[in-house]
Amino acid sequence: MTGTNNERGMTLLEIMVVLIILGGLATVLIGQVMGRLGSAKIKQAKILIGEYQKNLDMYYTDCGQYPSTEEGLKALVEAPASCSNWGPTPYVKKVNKDPWQNDLVYESNGTTFVLKSLGKDRREGGSGESQDISSEDL
Repeated sequence: MTGTNNERGMTLLEIMVVLIILGGLATVLIGQVMGRLGSAKIKQAKILIGEYQKNLDMYYTDCGQYPSTEEGLKALVEAPASCSNWGPTPYVKKVNKDPWQNDLVYESNGTTFVLKSLGKDRREGGSGESQDISSEDL
């Protein structure tokens, strides 16, 4: 007795078509995930700058001026010579980096300040994830 074998495997062409479809889907999904990660980092930078704004305002209340550009955000961690009424505890435990692991840019004349993240590209200007995020815009 001989039987016929009706089992049939996938041809190379069918396998290639499936792989192309899966590759296209993966590309679309990865693009969406990366876009969401970028927008999450922008939101995170805005929150970080907002928190520093609050701490700088507390420093201003205690010291009568904002830290100078030279003193920078480190004045929130360690008492600078320019403030006799600092503290009694640090305003922040440490100076954090932005979500792209870059230092925040701080500039002040004592009466006003600008605090910003230069974004992913670490340069002035830019758009998308590379845009500057400034305390002036919050």
